[in-house]
Amino acid sequence: MAVSPQDPAAAYQDVVARIARAAQACGRDPSSVALVAVSKTQPWEAIEPVLAAGQTVFGENRVQEAMSRWEGKANGLELRLIGPLQSNKAREAVAFFDVVETLDREKLARALADEIQKQGRRPRLYVQVNTGEEPQKAGIIPADADAFIAACRKTYGLEPEGLMCIPPAGQPPGPHFALLGKIAERNGLSKLSMGMSADFETAVRFGATSVRVGSAVFGERA
Repeated sequence: MAVSPQDPAAAYQDVVARIARAAQACGRDPSSVALVAVSKTQPWEAIEPVLAAGQTVFGENRVQEAMSRWEGKANGLELRLIGPLQSNKAREAVAFFDVVETLDREKLARALADEIQKQGRRPRLYVQVNTGEEPQKAGIIPADADAFIAACRKTYGLEPEGLMCIPPAGQPPGPHFALLGKIAERNGLSKLSMGMSADFETAVRFGATSVRVGSAVFGERA
């Protein structure tokens, strides 16, 4: 049943139920899939009812926007950066986010490693893979992923816990999710951040451990 996007709490419960059904349909424990509610650009009056309904993990695209939205309100929550990160924002990102999902180049790996050492704070890291090799999109291309993950570990002392991808619009997402899973498996990575509002149930079937859902919870952004 479609839920009105004007009622974020009801829409949130609907998404949670859909994740559970998708997990059960492929023999997975629903608790093995985390919902990341994508709160970027959303007004606080849309976020508040989702928070009240029990959601604790939120995704943001921009460092500054996230800091202004969540400063003083993030106690007990997990905040994830799911948008591209500029190297010169590494200091703020390490200080503020619990998870950075968009590690995709050596310059950024170096900047994050330096800040982690300086601050003594270690956010969890995901490597973003550009599975469609789209020139306009961030992410390491699949052919370079193994070497990049190895460099993160050996050169920079970083321990990514998983991979993230955004399949190309207009293409079936399944092959992209399957590719991400293969790269993760051969590199000993257990976490897969994949699937958004239009395809999160497919992502669950392909082993997603977190799905990033915005419009299905909050409604379309203005």
